[in-house]
Amino acid sequence: MLITDDFLPVPVPESLDATYLVPITGLPKVSPKTAVAGLAGRLAEPVHGLAKQMLDSPLMSVDTRPISEFPELPPDLLTAFGATEDQLARLAAATHLVVVQAEYRPGWPPAHEWAARAVAAAVAETVDGDVVDVFGLQFLDPAAALRSLPDEQGRIRLVDWVLVPYSSDADGLWFTTKGLRRFGLLELQAQGVPDHLTRAWGAVMTGAARRLLRDWTEGLAGEEVPAFVQLPVLATVTGHDIAVAYGNPEQHGATAPVLLALELDPATDPDADSFLTLRPPPGHPGPPGRYFAAACATLFSGIQPDVRYARPGDAMSRAIATAREGLGDIRARFLAGRLPADTQLVVKYGLPGDDGPEFVWAGVTSWDEAERIVGASASDAASDPTVRIGAPVVVEASDVVDWAVLDGSGVLEGGWTQAVLDAGEPPTVD
Repeated sequence: MLITDDFLPVPVPESLDATYLVPITGLPKVSPKTAVAGLAGRLAEPVHGLAKQMLDSPLMSVDTRPISEFPELPPDLLTAFGATEDQLARLAAATHLVVVQAEYRPGWPPAHEWAARAVAAAVAETVDGDVVDVFGLQFLDPAAALRSLPDEQGRIRLVDWVLVPYSSDADGLWFTTKGLRRFGLLELQAQGVPDHLTRAWGAVMTGAARRLLRDWTEGLAGEEVPAFVQLPVLATVTGHDIAVAYGNPEQHGATAPVLLALELDPATDPDADSFLTLRPPPGHPGPPGRYFAAACATLFSGIQPDVRYARPGDAMSRAIATAREGLGDIRARFLAGRLPADTQLVVKYGLPGDDGPEFVWAGVTSWDEAERIVGASASDAASDPTVRIGAPVVVEASDVVDWAVLDGSGVLEGGWTQAVLDAGEPPTVD
């Protein structure tokens, strides 16, 4: 249903719970309290203290039980969410499961999730094992689980807690989030997304999740848990929301915002999930996919985040040569602070792939050495699973094939190879 007022009342659950598993062979030799104590100095406060407090309270339980007492974890779904063969093999060989469960009220901080994940990671470290996040059906190695917890400033990367799976239907792609219910909020969905926007729209959904989660937790800030939280019917999403969700608030800050309408789609089946559906704002002409494509173009400032492979030809060769000739000058201007205000310098570089090099973009954060550029990836790479939007990257200047200066309207300067790809003809070079 679409609420025509300015706000949408979203129901709040009475309590939230988290469950993590640690598959082991035999019985643990270290108690959970000793394992958590070993994280001192490695885990930021207040999470370390929170984990110790919840271990001593009825809000958390840690039990070790034979694995035969549990239904089998579905290996196909675990694989779909990133499980490796080694992780599945360790699970198959396990004789027991350490079960960490915690419960807490809705609000911020999500003490149940932070404390349960910290305790499970501490236990897994003592047995050289894995953590299984039951909610996300994901394996986490202990180091990754600990990295996902808040830093000294209380910051997290939302992508460590919320996934954005998608599937195809007759109208295009159907995107959902998987993770917002950890915080008590309904999951988001969007339908009719064009096929070529898989990476871009996944990032937009993550940014929208970040913005709505902030509104949600602000609505839960009082001493009493309300029955409903009022969320805006028109949600504003910016490039900054996306960058913060991926842990890089410095990136994409100059992009213009986009509006997305929020609808409550309650489940008719009591065993099914309700969703908050993202749609174009009222009055937008044409199919939703057209608006979603325009929103991606706005949020990514004209640089396509989808994988683009350079095709051979004289035009592309001239474009690369032109870009490389200007590297020295653009570096000097970047270091001197002589780029226009509210702009972002990005570089395009090649990654090796089975079908030839894959060219992706990265936002420049520092360029102290002429041969080496430090930045944050502006897209997900198909050929390298470590290169994800917002992830830190180090780029060799010799690998750069293009650069561009972006503002909220798109490319101000550079982007010669992009012009060849987009127009199919040589770019104009002054």
